[in-house]
Formats: sequence, structure tokens, C-alpha cells
Amino acid sequence: MEDLYDEFGNYIGEADSDEEQNEQVPPAFKFDEAFEDEEEDGEDVNNEQLMEVDEGPSNAVILHEDKQYYPSASQVYGADVETLVQEEDAQPLSEPIIAPVQQKKFAIAETELPPVHFSREFMTDLLNFPEQIRNVALVGHLHHGKTAFMDMLVRQTHDLTERLEKRIGKRKEEQLRYTDVHFLERERGLSVKSAPMSLVLQGTKGKSHLLNIIDTPGHVNFVDEVAASIRLADGVVLIVDVVEGVQANTEQIIKHAVLEDIPMTLVVNKMDRLILDLNLPPNDAYFKLKHVIEEVNTVIENVLPGQGEKRRLSPEKGNVAFASSSMNWCFTLQSFTRMYADTYPRLDSAEFAARLWGDIFYNPRSRKFTRKGVEENSKRGFVKFVLEPIYKLYSHTISESPEDLKETLASVGVSLKPTQLKSDAKDLLNLVCEQFFGPPTGFVDLVVQHVPSPVDGAQRTLERYYTGPLDSKVAASMSACDQDGPLVVHVTKLFSSTDATGFNSFGRILSGTARPGQQVRVLGEGYTPDDEEDMVLATISDTWIAETCYNIPTDGVPAGNWVLLGGVDNSIVKTATLVPMKLEDDEEPYIFRPIRHITESVFKVAVEPVNPSELPKMLDGLRKINKSYPLISTKVEESGEHVVLGTGELYMDCVLHDLRRLYSEMEIKVSDPVTRFCETVVETSAIMCYSITPNKKNKITMIAEPLDDGIAEDIESGRVSIKDPIRKVARYFEDNYDWDKLAARSIWAFGPDEMGPNILQDDTLPSQVDKKLLGTVRDSITQGFSWGTREGPLCEEPIRNTKFKLTDVSLAEQAIYRGGGQIIPTARRAVYSSFLMASPRLMEPVYSVSMIGPSDAVASAYTVLSRRRGHVLSDGPIAGTPLQSVRGLIPVIDSFGFETDLRIQTQGSSMVSLAFDKWSVVPGDPLDRDVKLKPLEMAGAMATARDFVLKTRRRKGLAEDVTVSKFLEPELWKGLKESGVLDS
Repeated sequence: MEDLYDEFGNYIGEADSDEEQNEQVPPAFKFDEAFEDEEEDGEDVNNEQLMEVDEGPSNAVILHEDKQYYPSASQVYGADVETLVQEEDAQPLSEPIIAPVQQKKFAIAETELPPVHFSREFMTDLLNFPEQIRNVALVGHLHHGKTAFMDMLVRQTHDLTERLEKRIGKRKEEQLRYTDVHFLERERGLSVKSAPMSLVLQGTKGKSHLLNIIDTPGHVNFVDEVAASIRLADGVVLIVDVVEGVQANTEQIIKHAVLEDIPMTLVVNKMDRLILDLNLPPNDAYFKLKHVIEEVNTVIENVLPGQGEKRRLSPEKGNVAFASSSMNWCFTLQSFTRMYADTYPRLDSAEFAARLWGDIFYNPRSRKFTRKGVEENSKRGFVKFVLEPIYKLYSHTISESPEDLKETLASVGVSLKPTQLKSDAKDLLNLVCEQFFGPPTGFVDLVVQHVPSPVDGAQRTLERYYTGPLDSKVAASMSACDQDGPLVVHVTKLFSSTDATGFNSFGRILSGTARPGQQVRVLGEGYTPDDEEDMVLATISDTWIAETCYNIPTDGVPAGNWVLLGGVDNSIVKTATLVPMKLEDDEEPYIFRPIRHITESVFKVAVEPVNPSELPKMLDGLRKINKSYPLISTKVEESGEHVVLGTGELYMDCVLHDLRRLYSEMEIKVSDPVTRFCETVVETSAIMCYSITPNKKNKITMIAEPLDDGIAEDIESGRVSIKDPIRKVARYFEDNYDWDKLAARSIWAFGPDEMGPNILQDDTLPSQVDKKLLGTVRDSITQGFSWGTREGPLCEEPIRNTKFKLTDVSLAEQAIYRGGGQIIPTARRAVYSSFLMASPRLMEPVYSVSMIGPSDAVASAYTVLSRRRGHVLSDGPIAGTPLQSVRGLIPVIDSFGFETDLRIQTQGSSMVSLAFDKWSVVPGDPLDRDVKLKPLEMAGAMATARDFVLKTRRRKGLAEDVTVSKFLEPELWKGLKESGVLDS
């Protein structure tokens, strides 16, 4: 046995036998028995997992770089795992190495289909019977109860008892708001988006109907959603708060519905406020109701004088319902009298209903109805048989003890449990009303009788909105609502998905059946059979029945219904028409007209990303915003700033919230709000202004003059269209504006587009100008006119209310010398020079102000308006209430913060609505160089126009001042300078 230590004292151990030596090898270097067996079988051994060890200690020298101190990544994780080695600064510290999976959700949605009180199979069967379907839009002013009314219908059809019972504390008092799914809507307590729902509801006779109802926002800023919804509906249900009556937005919507020739019905809502808030006796309550209904009829009459009687809304006609959406009841006179008929079977409910409105009195002794009250206790039929029972029901329920109340309720067929009789007054009232009035069958009757079915309403839709011929096979299929015909879908709305990554298209099927997997052509607003640029091919990925909180997937939706489509939204911005890949007999497809909106976008902000590298992200967000809001428009100015145009402050606030949180998820800088302007003239051009083409071979002479009052509005509203035959256009101007025949027939174009508020007129004489030669350059001159009127010379804002007359044209004989490149810019310069020689003026948009508040708030409205260049038009009490109404005007540029200012002045007691009203000329001459503008000082009254022009030009990155010499020919300008016509 050798010594255990060497000569230096180091322990070297003991030389043992081979087996013992093997046992002393550390575990990491032992052979695995499994691998030994594999070697014995002659199979390959994985060398990476096995380190061979010599029998004895090796004396081989191992270099430093060959030593393996740690196992490699592939040895640790296996060959299947990809491993990356990065420099330490390859990823910023703000980003995690492995980002967590984020579940983005920006809207409230049902996790699964909620239970309903009808069979969904029955509902999908009803889709095939257009006669049993009604498409309606709920419209009205802010807080008049549209969403609450929809909640009432949802409670009627959906089983929500379990969810409502879970509510405790303050949440129990909150409104259901089933169709408000956007987080902003819940937070602010108002609707921002339209919300469609398809419900199966029964009428008084027990017959089921499918009601496709779309709940629209009531705020005056979101009236674009209302216009988009009305386009898809066959009728509207106007909801009016009985206390506030007809407000600013109600007026706007009534006017729009009448001009669109859409059937209208009325629901007088919040009837319980007459009893609980105003404490009006029944007789006064009748007069208040009558006043509200007459207010609506007056607005209808004012829109189309002479046609008001045909469209009149009145309870005896059956097109007016009375409701309290908070108490879940709604009735018409006809449905209320059926309650009497159930108790007195011999009563003719229809005859009885005819006597319950107007000056028809019931005499209790003789038990007869007369036109005048002949007995001492005689009362109007409505007061005696409708209002008094409701008043008694409310007063007994609120004031009586549970024991007495039980007996009282039993006498009218209402039975409640003892625990229910002891509940809070509001809950108790709800329970009593629910049993007394029953389901809202009267509302269903009202809609079924006074709103046409999709079959009956198809002809009106085609005549008003379809651009194609009405005698084609496609038009015939749409008119018959044929579900076996070619597919035609009119899309007017895009709804964002809950995670805001994409959009679904919401539209109305006019013909055919929409099925998943169908290939369609998506025709945009700019599509015409001659110009097919605005067309793309797409495949429908999904078809749903839209229910706002949830969508019901289907394998097909037939004609006459609304449908939510997936997979076709990529090319749609505002509206679109979907048609099949090929129509029968190779017919040309045509589109439905774009929506004519009730208001205009005049509120303007510029946006830019805080981090410049995120610009592409912001642009993508702006594209999505453009799809989401019907009236928003985005553009890039000459200076490079990105401008967003909307209708008002709340609208823009919601748009910017969506841009920051939903679609871009980034921080953006927003400029101070400004407004759009327009440019106009107030006189005829001082001289005939001519422009010569760059090749000196053509000359165009024009003059500019203001249009007659009302023409611009008629063109914009579509009363006269340049696409109509020239005789029809000429007759319109002859009859309405006393134009002579020659002038009326020589209208070339409206500008800057087909519905632009400017006119180009050919005022040349055949004796002086070769008309055939002139015809060859007509398109080029029209294009120059459109370009010029789109961006005026004062500050590149659109020209408005101006007529340009072509007085003389001299053209080169050879066509090569009068091409578009020569004529278009020359025509534009002629437009600009004639415009600047006709006393140009700046126009600004003006909001109409509508304020409701107590009488002591009126003085504050006068004060705040006068500080902001505004003025009051009228003020007066709202009948039957302690409230006052004030109407006025305020320039948009001075309206920013007006609502907050007024709320502070009136201590929050007033409600304000600001809606675009008209364009008004800004005081002062925008070209007056004698005006001295001092920094940080407000411009004087007559210097306002000059101030606006200079500041707008600076903001857009244009030259400081407008010079006429830039557009006039040098010799003409020199002559005018010498004659003293021009000062500069």
C-alpha cells in the first residue's frame, strides 16, 4: 500500500482495485446503466448527453478555450428550443423581455347569449317574413328617455332578474343602460353611438312582430349618428320629455325626418313627472300634454307649409303614445281602452278611444259624451278616463299604508306579496305600474300601424336614395324585397369590435340574402359605372343579427332586415353599397347616395404625436376614427399639420379619447380649437379680369358676383342638382329666383363639387365666341373653377355663395395648345383675380344657442353671450313649468368654453345646446392693410376679418399677406395701378 501523501504533503489517496476506483468516480461522470445496455445492443449513443471517461486518469493537456465550465443552451433546453443571444441594449428597459398577454376590452359585452322570453329560432324564422318586420329609429333630445325606453323593451324581452337582483347600494338606483356599451357612455351618462337591437314583441291582439330598433344619441353634437340611423329605418319614433317639450335637437331631427319623407310617430315620455315633479292637477296636465303635441305639429308645419295636416300627430289617430320609461309603462288611447274592454266586455274600445282626446266632455249624470260640458261635473274624456285613474294609482301607492293599499290594489286587479307592499316607494310604484299597465303592447301597435314594413317602405328608399334606373331588374328585386334576388346591402355605419382592432359593417339588406363566404363588390361613395376606381372585392366572413351587447351569428339574413357583416369593412369609410360579383344580364351596379347630414363639421383641432416616431401609429388611428364617426373629417394642411374636424366640444372630446385610448394607444398633442372659415364676395367684380395661359395662346375672362340669398342652401340640401337635365335646373332658377332663360340655361357647374354652394355660368355670346371650340375646353375650365373654389385666395378656405361668369374666351385653333395643363391653372387664376376684385369677405360659422334653466339664469345668458360676440334672439317661459328657455346665436370661434362659463355663472342650474346654424360674414375688410393689429390685444370690431385672415395664413404656413398682383396679369395690374383702381 502506497503512502497517502506525496512529498509536498498533498493528499493523493490510495491505489485500490478497478471496481473500487469505479465506485469512487463522482456521480456526474458515471455511466448510465441504460446507455450501457444500448451500447451492448449496438445502438448509437447520444454523445451530447454522455461524457466518456477513460479507465485511468488522463494526462492530456486541455486548452483553456476548449474547457466547458457550463452546459450550453442547447444542452440545457434541448435542440427544439430556439435560443437568442442579444447585446444588453438591444431592447429598451421600458419593454419587458416577454410581454404579458393583454386582453383589450373597450366595450361592455355579454359573455354568452342572455336568456330571452321568446324563442330565438322563432325570431330567425320571422326574418323571412318582411310583412311582420318593422325597422324603426328612436330619436329625440338629450335625456328625454330614449335609452330608458329601450331598457323597458329589453326588460320585456330579456330575462335580467338575476342580474338586477345582484345590484346593491347606489347601483340599485342606477339606470340599466343596456344599449350603452362604450365605457365613455357609462361614465358620462349619455349615448355616443347608435345601438341597434332586434326584438320579438307582441301587439294588443297577441300577434308577434320582429322590431328592429336603433337607439340614437340625443346630444346635439352626435346628430350625425341620427342621420346614419334614419337612412336604414322605415320610420322614426320621436321621444319627447313632457316637461321640457320640443328642444333644439328635437327640432333638427323633425326637420330632417320631414325632408327625408320618413313616417313619424310620437312618444310623450316621463309622464310621471307631471304628477311627482310638477304636481299638476289632471286638467292642467291635459293642457300640458296637448301643448307638447302641438309644438311638434307646429315644427312639422313650418318645414313644409301646407303639408302639416297629412303628417299630423294626434292621439286619436293612434300615432301618439304616452309613456314613463322609468316606471316601465307605455300606452296609446287604443291600448288603454282595451283595459276597460277587458272589464266591460260590451264596450267597443275603438269607438271609446275616439272620444278620449280633444274637447269631448263626459257628463256623469246622463253618461253621455258631448262637444261642450253641459253638466256641472263634466270633464274631458281623457282627464276622466285616463289621467284620473293614473293619478289615483300613484297617490294611493305612495300615501297609503300596506294594509289599505292591498285592498285598493285588489279593486283594480293588482296583487302584491306582503314583502313587496313594504318596499321603497319607487320600487313599489314600479311593481304596481308593471301589473296595472302590463307589457307595452300599445307601442307595438303604434309602430305596426304607422310605420311601413320593409316591403311597403322599399319604394320610398329607392326613389330617394338609389342612383340607378328604377326600371332595372335589380331595382324590381329591391322594390319587392325579394330574398332570392341579387344581394344588395346599403351600409351606413361601422361598429368597432370590443377590442377596437377592427370594424363590422352595419347595413340594410334591400334584396337577396347575405351569407358567410359570399364574394361581393364593395362600391364606395365615389363609384359610378363610368369610373370604377372606388370599388374593391371582398368576402363576407360573418353575418350577425346585431343586438349591441351581443351579436347572434346566423347562416344568412334575408332582405328587409338589418345585418352586421364581418370582413367587408377594409375599404368602407362612411357608407357603401354591396352588390354581387356579377348581376343578371350584365347589368351595371349603382350606389345609394351618401348621407345628407343635418349639421356641418366646423370645430377644428390639429393633432400631432408627442413622440414623432409614432406618426404612422397616429395616422392609422385617424383612419379608424374616420370610420367610427359618420361626420368626422381629417386632412393634412399645407403646413403639414393633421387637422380633425368635428361638430362640437363633446364630440371632439370623445374622438380624441378614442384616438388616444382605443385606436392608437399613444399620447398626442392637441392644438387650441379653431374653426373652419369660408370666403365670399359682397359686390360684382370692379373690372373684367382676364388670365393668359403660359404659352400665350389662350385667354380666359371672368367676373364674380354674390349669389341670391337661399341659392347656396338649396344646392347643399339637394333641392336642385346639376345632375338633373338642364331644362329642369333652368326651370328651378327661373321659377324661384327670377333668372332669365338664357342665364338659367347657361349654368355649367356647381362648385367645388356637385353640391357646392357656387355657380359657374357661361356668359359668352355666340357672336363673339365659337361655342363649339369653347365646348372642347369646358371640362378644363370647370376643373379650374372647382380647384379655385375649394381653396380660396384669402386663406385657402372654401369659397361660398359666389357666381363666376365666363364673359370672354379666346382659344388657340390647334388642340395641342389648349390642353388641360394650360387651361386648368389659368381658369383658377381667373377665378382668384375676379374674386379679389369683387370686395372679398370672410365668413364664419355660427352656432344657435338653446338654454333651459330657472328664471334667474336668463340674465347670466345675456351677459355671457354679449361677452362672446353673441346675442339673444328670444327668451320666454316653458309652458306649465318653472323653467325658462333662451334662444340665441354665437360665433363658433367664440364658443369654446361657453357652456362651462354659463354653468359657472348659473351655478350649474342651466342646460345648453350648441348646434351649427348658418354662415355669417365676419365684420371688416380682410384686405384692409391700414388695420394695425397689436399682439396680445383683441382686434377691434371692424378689424376682426383682417385678424382672422392673417392668423389663419400664419397657422397654415402661407405668405403673410394676400396680394392681388400674384393673380392678375402684369399689364392689367400695371394699368389698374396707374388708373388708381388699386392702391397696392
